[in-house]
Amino acid sequence: MKREMTREIVGVLLAAGAGKRFGGDKLLHRLPDGAPMAVAAANHLRPACARMVAVVRPGHDELAALLLAAGCDIVVCPEAEGGMGHSLAAGVRATAGAGGWIVALADMPFIASASHRAVASGLRAGASLAASQYQGRRGHPVGFSGVWFAQLAALTGDQGARAILERHRAELILCPVDDPGVLRDIDRPADLVGA
Repeated sequence: MKREMTREIVGVLLAAGAGKRFGGDKLLHRLPDGAPMAVAAANHLRPACARMVAVVRPGHDELAALLLAAGCDIVVCPEAEGGMGHSLAAGVRATAGAGGWIVALADMPFIASASHRAVASGLRAGASLAASQYQGRRGHPVGFSGVWFAQLAALTGDQGARAILERHRAELILCPVDDPGVLRDIDRPADLVGA
C-alpha cells in the first residue's frame, strides 16, 4: 500500500500517561540537561515534522503549557485514562487531513532527531507504515501514512496501534538507525541511570 505523499506529516506526541510506575509525574521529571522529559521528546521530534500535536490528559496544565512553548499544538484527551489507544485516536482526529503521522512517546526522550527524520523520510518515500530499527529490533517512533486515518481515529484501549502493525507487517518499512534511544523508554527512575 504505497502512495505519493503530498500532505504534511504531523508529529503526534503521546503525553497523556499517568506514569504510575515512575512514582511521580515522569513527564515533568527534569533530565540531566534540565529539560522536562516530555519537552526533550518534543524537541527531538520537531525537526522531522511540519506540525506537532501533544496529547495530554485533562488537568495537566503545567505539562500542556510547557509543550505549547516547545512548539506543540495541544490536544486534551478526556478518555486518556482508558489507555494509549484513546490518546493516539484523539491526536489523529485533531489532525484529520494530514498526509501521515509520526507517533512519538513522551517517555522516550532519548530518540535522536535523525531517527524521527528517518521515519518521516520513509513515509515521504511512499511507505504505508514505517518504524525505526536499531540492531535488528524495531523501535520508536512509528509512522503511519494517511490511509490509516479511519483505523487510527477509531482506536481505544491500551494497545495503541500495535494491532495495525501486527496485521500489516508486510507493509511495514524498517528504517535502520544508529540510535539506541529508539528502544529506550522510561518507566521507572532506574531507567534514567546513565542518562
